[in-house]
Amino acid sequence: MNERGHTRPAREAVVVIADILAARRAIGDRLHRTPFFSSERTSARAGSRVMLKAELLQRTGSFKPRGALAKLATLSRKERRNGVVAASSGNHAQALAYCARELGIGCVAVMWEGVSPQKIAATRSYGATVDLESADGVEALSRARDLAESTGMVFVHAYDDPAVIAGQGTLGLEILEDVPDVDAIVVPVSGGGLIAGIAVAVKASRAHTKIVAVEPESSPSLALALAAGHPVPVPPASIADSLGAPSIGAFCLSVVAPLVDEVIHVTDDEIRRATAWLYQSAKLACEPAGAASTAALLSGRIRFSPTSNVVAVVSGGNIDPIEIAELLAPAASVS
Repeated sequence: MNERGHTRPAREAVVVIADILAARRAIGDRLHRTPFFSSERTSARAGSRVMLKAELLQRTGSFKPRGALAKLATLSRKERRNGVVAASSGNHAQALAYCARELGIGCVAVMWEGVSPQKIAATRSYGATVDLESADGVEALSRARDLAESTGMVFVHAYDDPAVIAGQGTLGLEILEDVPDVDAIVVPVSGGGLIAGIAVAVKASRAHTKIVAVEPESSPSLALALAAGHPVPVPPASIADSLGAPSIGAFCLSVVAPLVDEVIHVTDDEIRRATAWLYQSAKLACEPAGAASTAALLSGRIRFSPTSNVVAVVSGGNIDPIEIAELLAPAASVS
């Protein structure tokens, strides 16, 4: 049992700070070092000093290229020749397609019915072949694995892979370097790769910095997994489609369980309001998933002292123009 009374999964975590430093070297200067923005209005509402880590300004519009590029850097020459395949609702597909193109590697993205047409088009624009034969994410994951088995392509998991987690951890390194006195980091959670990487990077040198996970109330995959000690299937049911992983990753869970200090749930209405808030007050056009961390702060579901330095990760900005217009309608206005 850990200090929160949750049963830890039996599988031991093996991602360490050395892996994240190696991932940073492998990534080099191929990706952006995304900026931090302060927001007086957000800080006033949250009751603490809030900095926004604008990862929506990363290449392809989300944090995902960090993990994708770190994973691709581990492939052998033969594996690169065979190409890569992944299942994704959009952000991982775009990231892997972009990174594969940059390294001259073939890429197939298995997506499914109901995925944002904008994300499908963006994935194709980066040179990937998009497979739309699946009905949902679970079927897409199975199909991607089958394609890897039958063709020799390398399957690249969106989050449950040590190399991917190490790549996402480079975001944690940037937080420590740019906000060295950070007291808490608030992170949106879906499959768990991002928070796993950040937690390893940060806790290695600042064990007292709080790592707070935020997930949709309707898709509490991390909370259920921590309580059960293993991943629990959770149907996607949130406006934040990028937080709709079918379950937390088993490997991610083994990394996260001893390192995350708190799990917060936010409603879709709170996510909507936070998305509009970031657009209006910080001029950040993020997708709903990227606003989840800010939603937790604005809603009062988590509070820190007035002198606490809090980083909210704004994880992505791949949102359809029609959707952002709806979120900014008078009913969603928070100004």
